[in-house]
Amino acid sequence: MAEQEVKLMKGNEALAHAAIRCGCDGYFGYPITPQTEVIETLSELKPWETTGMVVLQAESEVASINMLYGGGGSGKRVMTSSSSPGVSLMQEGISYMAGAEVPGLIVDVQRGGPGLGTIQPSQSDYFQATRGGGNGDYYILVLAPNSVQEMADFVDLSFELAFKYRIPAMILSDGVIGQMMEKVVLPPFKPRRTNEEIIKECPWASTGCKGRKPVVITSLELKPEIMEQRNLQLQEKYRKIRENEVRYETKFLDDAEYMIVAFGSAARIAEKTIELARAEGIKVGLFRPITLWPFPEKEIAEAAKKLKGILVAEINAGMMIEDVRLAVNGTVRCEHYGRLGGIVPEPEEMVKALTEKYLRTI
Repeated sequence: MAEQEVKLMKGNEALAHAAIRCGCDGYFGYPITPQTEVIETLSELKPWETTGMVVLQAESEVASINMLYGGGGSGKRVMTSSSSPGVSLMQEGISYMAGAEVPGLIVDVQRGGPGLGTIQPSQSDYFQATRGGGNGDYYILVLAPNSVQEMADFVDLSFELAFKYRIPAMILSDGVIGQMMEKVVLPPFKPRRTNEEIIKECPWASTGCKGRKPVVITSLELKPEIMEQRNLQLQEKYRKIRENEVRYETKFLDDAEYMIVAFGSAARIAEKTIELARAEGIKVGLFRPITLWPFPEKEIAEAAKKLKGILVAEINAGMMIEDVRLAVNGTVRCEHYGRLGGIVPEPEEMVKALTEKYLRTI
C-alpha cells in the first residue's frame, strides 16, 4: 500500500493541489480575497509544465465563467474560484451553463456582504448558491466543506458529479476554511483525459464533427413547446439528483433532545458547542448538511421526530433555517443563531443562544 502524502497547508492551497492531482484541464480565475491563494498556488506549481493544465488569470469574473462555459462545453474538466461579489458577477454564465447542461466547477470562498462588504468570513451566499442566482428554473450541485481535507476531497467529487449529471457544481466554502491551516492527505495523481477519452465519454461535447454531425452547445430555444420539454428534462434530472446525491453527517444524535444544524465552519464551531453544552447536562447533537443542494430534508425531518428543538447556526442573518423549517414542516420548533458582518461566533455564544431560546423557562 502506497504511503499517504500528508501536508500542512491552507484550505485554498489544498484545493489548488487537488485540482492538479484530479486531472483538471483548466483553471480560469480572478484574484479576490479571501481566495487569492488558489490562483497564487497554481501559478507557483506551474502545472502547465507537468500535466498540461491551463492556468489563466482572466480579465474579470465575467470572463472566467464564460471560459468555463467554453471549456466545459468541449468536455474538459475546468474550474474557477472566487469570493462572494465575484461569484455574483458569474451568475449569468452559471445560468447559461445550467441551461446548456455544461459541467464545470465553481469555488466560492465566502466573505461578508452585501455588496463589496468585508474580506472577513461569512456564509451569506447560501441563497445565491442553493436558489440559483441567475434566471430560470435551475439548480446547481452545492457541496459545503468544513475542513481543509474536504477542500481537497471535494474537487474530484465535484467534477465526478458535474459530469455524471451534466450540471455546474459549486464548492461553497468560506474565509475560515479557505485560510485555516490543517494537515491534509492529498489525493493521488490521476492523468488528464485524452481527447479520445473525452469524445468517448462525452458524446454531447463540442469536440469537432469529424465523422459525425455537429454538436451545438446552447441554452437558447425560441419555440416554447420545445423549451418546456427542455425544462421538464432538467426537472427530472434534478429529481434524480435529490434521490441519489444527498450527503450529510451526524454526531451525538442517539440521545439528543436538541439538535444544532450547521454547515461549513459553523459546523466546526457547533462541535465545540456540543461539547460545552453536554458538560452542562444539555443533550444536544449535530446535523451537518454536506450537500446544501440537494438539501437533506428527509433526513432532517426524520431526525427531528424525537427532538424538543432545533438551533440552526449560520454565519448570516438566517438562510438555511428556511430549508430546515420547510423540512420539519412545523413538527418541531426551529430557532436561528448567527453573526453578521464577517464576525465568526464563539462556541460559548451558541451555548448561550441554545439555553436562552429553549431552556431558560425550565
